[in-house]
Amino acid sequence: MDTLRDQARTIIFEAETPAGRAFDVVLIICILVSVVAVFLDTVPPINAAYGELLYVVEWCFTILFTIEYAARLWCIEHPARYARSFYGVVDLLGIVPTYLSIFFVGAQYLLVIRILRVLRVFRVLRLLRYVREADILFEAVRGSRRKILVFLVLVLSVVVIAGSVMYLVEGPEHGFTSIPASMYWAVVTVTTVGYGDISPETPLGRFIASAVMILGYAIIAVPTGIFSVQLTEAMRRRQNTRSCPSCAADGHAGEASFCWRCGSKLHKD
Repeated sequence: MDTLRDQARTIIFEAETPAGRAFDVVLIICILVSVVAVFLDTVPPINAAYGELLYVVEWCFTILFTIEYAARLWCIEHPARYARSFYGVVDLLGIVPTYLSIFFVGAQYLLVIRILRVLRVFRVLRLLRYVREADILFEAVRGSRRKILVFLVLVLSVVVIAGSVMYLVEGPEHGFTSIPASMYWAVVTVTTVGYGDISPETPLGRFIASAVMILGYAIIAVPTGIFSVQLTEAMRRRQNTRSCPSCAADGHAGEASFCWRCGSKLHKD
């Protein structure tokens, strides 16, 4: 028979049970309402008329999310591991700013308090937990990070070379006042953004710019292919939503005995 801790973990971290779905729906609504309250608090007329009410509402949500965060740490087998995870950090960022604002009193700290209050919008990131496809995207990004890193090094090399060449060809008289400024032009051109604040004037410069533009279209296709392969693999692995009792990772195959992320047992002896 499951203990109270096991039942709480099932409700909080699982999404396939009626209680788990109800918990997720209520929490999503609370997150959305709390973020809307943050937005309204920054509108001067609304703040002047309902500032005190919004302050009370914010504290109510902060206490609620604090209890929920503590419950997550209590029911998971390895609290420290969850606290260091992406969602654990986001959960903490959703409640800490309100508590920190207590210690910043006085006119000289008003700006700091405003910044801390705005940080509460990190709560919207918590919605990613309830979108299963978001976990698939994160897993695909993790799987392709080394290939993407090599690709970024290649792009940086192209930017440095193109910027240096354009600095030599065009010179300060045409807006390429330095190599860093020329590298900025190269980034804008390679990414096909094309602000137009710096543009070549000489025939050779325009020829080089045309080559960089064409190269930019080819470069865009590379990370797309890398990410698509990893995304397909991640979707294959995510066969269900059963979560690990140690780190809360889900997507384990029905016959799996150990967590794919932390290696912990999925079933108790």
